[in-house]
Amino acid sequence: MTIGMPAGSLANPNRGGNLVKLLEYAGFKTTGYESGGPSSFKTQQYLYGWDGRPQEFGSQLGVHELDVAIAGDDWIMERILELRLEYGQELKLEKILSLNRGGVRIVGIARKETGTDPAIILKHITDNNDLIRVVSEMPYLALNWIQEKLKEINLFESFSDFSVQKYKTPPKIKKGVVIYETWGKTEAKVKNGGADLGVEITQSGSAIRNYDLQIIDTVMESETGIWIVPDLKHDGEKSELLKMFLLNLYGSVYAEDKVMIIFNVPNIQVNAIEKYLSENNLFADEPTKTVGQNFTVFNIQVDRGNVKLPLAKIRYELARRKAVNIDTLPIDSSIPNMEVLGF
Repeated sequence: MTIGMPAGSLANPNRGGNLVKLLEYAGFKTTGYESGGPSSFKTQQYLYGWDGRPQEFGSQLGVHELDVAIAGDDWIMERILELRLEYGQELKLEKILSLNRGGVRIVGIARKETGTDPAIILKHITDNNDLIRVVSEMPYLALNWIQEKLKEINLFESFSDFSVQKYKTPPKIKKGVVIYETWGKTEAKVKNGGADLGVEITQSGSAIRNYDLQIIDTVMESETGIWIVPDLKHDGEKSELLKMFLLNLYGSVYAEDKVMIIFNVPNIQVNAIEKYLSENNLFADEPTKTVGQNFTVFNIQVDRGNVKLPLAKIRYELARRKAVNIDTLPIDSSIPNMEVLGF
């Protein structure tokens, strides 16, 4: 099974939400990936890493060059829209697992003097110009966004022609939407009047504010996930490899905010401990414990990000109820059951 391994920040062990460690904790330790490739899975002989840019993974999935891709929702959708708008083809792809990292927003931006309502801005542009000029690193997401807004104000038919081209090349159309594909610094082009609008990738919006621009719309929200062509789920041997890959990745993602608390309790205090654990939903069907002659050993899984029941408070309450040797251990993986895959 061929897996698209995203180059760039995601491959950097100190950036990209620690994807390298996530794969290792899932049992898919990579060699070569963090140093620019070629990537390989030394412990899994049936998995093959294909190093590439997530911008291309959607197309590679579509032609079955990849079976699985680790990519952001935004770049996958960019390729889906390119095939639909430019070539009239529907690319059927499915996101089957979120990796809870790489979260960004794709937003529409404009100069402050234009206002904050995309519909009003577009109406003003079309009243005075035959071309709507937009800059973006994701031209087809930008184009789709503009077209949807034009439909809302009944101007789509008048401005249905479009052209995606490099920045400041001569327009290929006389009337419609010109999308200038850029290689970054979209904000500068909008600020200096190089385009009417921009579509930009942002996390906090600080760069946009630094250029004295404003966000006028959220085009989409994106995160890194696992993408496939749906037919892979019915492809015999590859389907089983896919389930193994997903289940173990799920276990690592699920465990990221959890720790294991192991502690000893004098047998005469077990009832008090079990009552506390039950009242605070600190076990599932029944508490995990090992009963000895004088002490019982408990272990519970705790979400360390739970603000309603903080980890420090749990340990304190256990100690108050005579628990001793309270150890807190990290969890690399936690798999509830096979049903978490959903297929």
